Amino acid sequence: MKMHTRFVAGGGIGSLEHLLFAPRIAFDKSDDNGIDVKALAEEVKGSFAKAVEEVKGLAEEALGKSKAGEELTTSLKEKSDEALVKMNELGEQVSQMEQKLARVGDKSADKPKTFGEQFVENENVKGWLGGSPTQGKADLRIKATLTSATTDSAGSVGDAIAPTRLPGIQPLPQRRMTVRDLISPGQMDGNTLEYVQETGFTNNAAPVAEGAAKPSSDIKLDLISTSAKVIAHWMKASRQVVDDIPQLRSMIDQRLLYGLAYVEEQQLLSGDGTGQNLHGIIPQATAYSAEFTPDDATAIDTIRLAMLQAVLAEYPATGVVMHPTDWARVELTKDAGGNYIIGDPQGGISPTLWRLPVVETQAITSDKFLVGAFRLGAQVFDRWDSRIETGYVNDDFTKNLVTILCEERLALAVYRPEAFIYGDLGYES
Repeated sequence: MKMHTRFVAGGGIGSLEHLLFAPRIAFDKSDDNGIDVKALAEEVKGSFAKAVEEVKGLAEEALGKSKAGEELTTSLKEKSDEALVKMNELGEQVSQMEQKLARVGDKSADKPKTFGEQFVENENVKGWLGGSPTQGKADLRIKATLTSATTDSAGSVGDAIAPTRLPGIQPLPQRRMTVRDLISPGQMDGNTLEYVQETGFTNNAAPVAEGAAKPSSDIKLDLISTSAKVIAHWMKASRQVVDDIPQLRSMIDQRLLYGLAYVEEQQLLSGDGTGQNLHGIIPQATAYSAEFTPDDATAIDTIRLAMLQAVLAEYPATGVVMHPTDWARVELTKDAGGNYIIGDPQGGISPTLWRLPVVETQAITSDKFLVGAFRLGAQVFDRWDSRIETGYVNDDFTKNLVTILCEERLALAVYRPEAFIYGDLGYES
């Protein structure tokens, strides 16, 4: 806001040459404290306009008398001075209100002031400094609002808030291993495992008459040889971290052992026998061949016919292995009335099918099954039990590192391939 006036003073106000225009005021903002700023602005604006008109009237009277050569009276001069002081005071109020409204519209006004800003703007401090003091003091009491902020500002105490740390380490999920428990265990002393397998038998036994020649039967044997294979992996860790985090060492040991068991289960089922792979059960198993085809056959029928195939081979099955997805399909099978065929959804009976335990494992491919006489048909031999060893490798010692090694050595013997039946369930055909 600008107000243009020029005064010629002579012992007060001698004359007012002109008053160009009165200030124009525009208020369009509201106060956050609930005050009707617009109404207050209109009131101040009206008072200011009256003061301007009064000054203009006195100025016109003074100028008229000056032009006529008349001497200005003391009363007129005093009225002019009073009117100008009043107008200036109202003008100052208008200016302060405009500044306040500008701050309301400025978001930066909401920011907390620093201690220095609060000090120089404090009325007590300004009043004390305005008196040109030579002694004494001015006090400023500041009460900061404490917040959880972490910035460098008054009342920011966020850095003092301690997080809640749960004890221990949350591990990754682990698969439940099941295949080894199906197979007979054993121990071996050397590197090579050999066994003699009967591969053929010609039975010519028959009743014989007195004095007649007796028939001869034939048997065929084959020497099977396999070797122990090593499954191993290792991990490096600094001596400091192993000492400083006690749980870390046990976690490393457990995770390494789990890694061995995970690969072992894959090898026992599906190892192809090449290189350092075990010769697993599935590659040696007999292909599924149904003795007959029932009407409206389902996967449940397929498992029953595979059991029949094992029985006819003189190796009655002792278990069924299938993928968890396929077992879920079996359990969700319903009859025409919408009733579940396999068990009760609220029951707690272990998974069984045709009186045989069902082993669910992701180590077997979905839509495949393995039925067999696991105890009679195969055996796993441990040369080295799973173990953990720690030592220095290369320059570990000078770097304060340790190498943690986990390994096992084992062999698998599949005595009778006909004891295992492998095939498709037919869900994805």
